[in-house]
Amino acid sequence: MGAMSIWHWLIVLVVVLLVFGTKRLTGLGSDLGNAIKGFRTAMKEGEAEDQVGEPQKLEQAEAPKVNQGAQATTAQPAAGADKGGPKA
Repeated sequence: MGAMSIWHWLIVLVVVLLVFGTKRLTGLGSDLGNAIKGFRTAMKEGEAEDQVGEPQKLEQAEAPKVNQGAQATTAQPAAGADKGGPKA
């Protein structure tokens, strides 16, 4: 008595069809299907990006190790250029 039999589900289905109509239910089903399809496509693209992005991340992580010896030098002002303020 606690479980719903097939007759209960058929009555629920008929009531839902009467309330919402077949056009609205068909539209809802196709919208739901498109949403699921888009989600799966996005998941596959994300996995492909992760697989492609991993070698690039490794290359970027190794880049500082290769360039440690080559440091940029900055120009320093002459010894007396900034002392004493403006000359009149």
